[in-house]
Amino acid sequence: MWLINSPIGRKVVMSVTGICLILFLTFHLCMNVVAVFSGTGYNGICAFLGSNWYAVLGTIVLAALAVCHILYAFTLTAQNRRARGDVRYEVTSRRPEVSWASQNMLVLGIIILLGLILHLFNFWYNMMFAELAGITNPIPPTHGFEYIQQTFSNPVFVILYIIWICALWFHLTHGFWSAMQTLGLSGKIWLKRWQCIGFVYVTILLLGFLFVILSFALGFAPSLH
Repeated sequence: MWLINSPIGRKVVMSVTGICLILFLTFHLCMNVVAVFSGTGYNGICAFLGSNWYAVLGTIVLAALAVCHILYAFTLTAQNRRARGDVRYEVTSRRPEVSWASQNMLVLGIIILLGLILHLFNFWYNMMFAELAGITNPIPPTHGFEYIQQTFSNPVFVILYIIWICALWFHLTHGFWSAMQTLGLSGKIWLKRWQCIGFVYVTILLLGFLFVILSFALGFAPSLH
């Protein structure tokens, strides 16, 4: 099957899964912004999702997309490195048209993966997984607002999440237009347009997450009501 066996097919899979993950981040931000204005409202959303079948199904689909994206990313990176061989060590400067992000996608990917593991531990493990496994924690699994408060009251977590967001920004601003190019939606005219659209959209998206984090870290978020 060409989607698995050919480099072009793997890039298509990476592009489609990447776009799906960006759409999920958009949905996730819409949820998280609620927490800045109403703790009760955010907990209501968490209770609606919880460990219900549709939330579990969505999580499984999301996990499959993320695993495919990550595995294909590492596979393509390894193939590209083998193809270049020792040539990569002879390069002392990068061409102006080659972005810093495109040359450091592996490093950015590793940072993003580590941040994802931390995020899953702080939230998914204590919420959906705890509810499914019947684990009893001091904070009920549907009280996501309290978990956000607890996480971002710790300065170490705040710094780690900011680093994660910065890595995501570099990764997604490059990945957005690159995905459009791989899918054949980018010509001479549309390449610059997709780069501009991707830059603006991803910047607004991740500034939204940063807004949520800093609102809780600096004490601007409301109390539970």
